[in-house]
Amino acid sequence: MDRDGGNWLTGVGFAMLTCNSALAIYRSKEDAWSVAFVVSTYFALLLLFWCLRLYERAAPNPNGAQRWKLKVAVWSLSTFLTAMFSYKVANLMPRPVDLVVWAMAATVICGGFYAFFRHA
Repeated sequence: MDRDGGNWLTGVGFAMLTCNSALAIYRSKEDAWSVAFVVSTYFALLLLFWCLRLYERAAPNPNGAQRWKLKVAVWSLSTFLTAMFSYKVANLMPRPVDLVVWAMAATVICGGFYAFFRHA
């Protein structure tokens, strides 16, 4: 696969994400909170993919400030998305399962922090 040029499969994935998000906004146009959820997660995903691409292309300087800032951005966006999706899922579950969903989200967030900043 071509890493520098536009990969057609990536384009198809982004087109499907955009189409899916537009349909979700259309279906929930009466509910402002649902529209805000879809819009915020859509742009967070776009930012996450963009930051990951920049991180992959950044020079592997261990003391480089650019890679550090990109790590922080990737972890922050991942944390935001985990919290947003956990919130949506937890609202659909009964109380005991709700707590399990939030515990799993906290584990993923803490594990991501450890993997990005402590272990690497």
